[in-house]
Amino acid sequence: MKRKIWTIKEILTVSSGYLKAKGIDSPRLTAEILLAHVLGVNRVSLYLDFDKPLIENEVSRYRELIRRRMQREPVQYITGKQEFWSLEFHVDPRVLIPRPETELLVEHTISIAKEHGTHEKSLLRILDLCTGCGAIAIALAKELPKARLWLTDISHGALDVALENATKHNVEQRITFLQGDLWEPLSGQSHEFDVIVSNPPYVTSDEYEALPPEIRNHEPKIALDAGPDGMRFLERIIKGAPSYLCPGGWLLVEMDPRQIDKAVDLIQQTDMYQRWRKEKDYSNSYRVLISQKAL
Repeated sequence: MKRKIWTIKEILTVSSGYLKAKGIDSPRLTAEILLAHVLGVNRVSLYLDFDKPLIENEVSRYRELIRRRMQREPVQYITGKQEFWSLEFHVDPRVLIPRPETELLVEHTISIAKEHGTHEKSLLRILDLCTGCGAIAIALAKELPKARLWLTDISHGALDVALENATKHNVEQRITFLQGDLWEPLSGQSHEFDVIVSNPPYVTSDEYEALPPEIRNHEPKIALDAGPDGMRFLERIIKGAPSYLCPGGWLLVEMDPRQIDKAVDLIQQTDMYQRWRKEKDYSNSYRVLISQKAL
């Protein structure tokens, strides 16, 4: 029996329809991303070559990627990449996939550095807690060329990914990678940072169990689950940061909008910050808390 010759147009139509029938989000986009990945082209090229026939190996590899997506594996892990701050980052199951709203941390850190002139300092010092794939710190390193950065994560695997990404973007020489739980790798060292930034775990344990399978079954639990109220790491960060910030230094933390008021209470109880403010995300919900240590 003669083997069917698939064109790009035909296989996209069939595969996107199949994904849609199985309840996969954004089926057409998913089909296009995966086929472009197999062919080593961008998505626009698919439309320019709609009638191009695919060879057997390409069809076989594409079917395997569709199968993986059907098992609810995230597209980013299948392709091994995710865009953040217009930069491409390698991602795999050792790290959380960067979300668009986390770009707010980069945006506000750059704004603070420029507003207060710290971006002109030859030794602007930034600490990124719970760095994961390194997206926040690497984006800051690209935007603030005079900055020196320290990255911490409890996961050796995550730091390996962060180092790979830093090397890819040619900023690894300005970054120190430290393995350990939050402040642990800094204990006993005389560090004072101008900025501490963090996107820590903040999902409650109950919410974690109800997350979509793409997240619950594939992304690292250690980067998501933060205990019964989701405040396990946020509390330690807010209380511990003043010991590592220089006078007038800044702390920027991402969290669930429902945790903002608890975090503000902690800021006020700590009595080491002279000011604070809440910043909204793209859905108009408070997502980032920015605090300045007293002078």
